[in-house]
Amino acid sequence: MARYCFCLQVKPDRMAEYAERHRAVWPEMRQALTDTGWRNYSLFLRDDGLLIGYVEADDLEAAQAAMARTEVNARWQAEMAEFFTGLDGRGPDEGFQLLTEVFHLEGK
Repeated sequence: MARYCFCLQVKPDRMAEYAERHRAVWPEMRQALTDTGWRNYSLFLRDDGLLIGYVEADDLEAAQAAMARTEVNARWQAEMAEFFTGLDGRGPDEGFQLLTEVFHLEGK
């Protein structure tokens, strides 16, 4: 299982609503993420709108492709796109910037 970290920018005036939407992620969206190989998925939001995501997957590209084939993901991405800047017409799930891991401390 590989670890992936990514970032996006949430519009500052939409941060509260973005956080609220994620307190109530649709059950079918949660299930689709699990079914398509997303594990230990977390989102962190800084007070200036910087969103950092962390996910573990055997293959992130394959997990993204599998999600892209689901109807629930199409609906979710359409609703979430309005919260972000810098997507240039892409969905949030296509517009995030992957970060390079430079250090990892193994757990026991």
